[in-house]
Amino acid sequence: METSYDINRILEFLPHRYPFILVDRITEILPGERIVGLKNVTINEPFFQGHFPQMPVMPGVLIVEAMAQVGGVLVYDSLPESERKGVVYFMGIDKARFRKPVVPGDQLIIDVTWTKKRANVSRMSGKALVDGELVTEAEVMAMIGEKS
Repeated sequence: METSYDINRILEFLPHRYPFILVDRITEILPGERIVGLKNVTINEPFFQGHFPQMPVMPGVLIVEAMAQVGGVLVYDSLPESERKGVVYFMGIDKARFRKPVVPGDQLIIDVTWTKKRANVSRMSGKALVDGELVTEAEVMAMIGEKS
């Protein structure tokens, strides 16, 4: 069992590509239980052109998307090899809270724990931290669906 994945391995799990891949590395993974990923936030991100040019702040919805992508790697990696034919779809978000702005230069550490699985639907609890401080938390739901 691998304990970390670089971007090339992540791209094997997720259908996202630039500019919408929002996870750079997986640093820890315990399939079926927990995963930790990171996103290096840099000024050259395309969303900073408009959010906000004079005071760049990473949109909260993109922090949650990064959390969902990290959770998607957990769900997909937890499947037996023979069942990795579909794609992980984001289904929902609950209890999202944004505690502090995320700005260029920050390294977002995303910690996601699998809380419930029912058929092909998974519920996960996520936290995003910068320098050990909680910046965002949310519950996300995902499902395995067929590739279109």
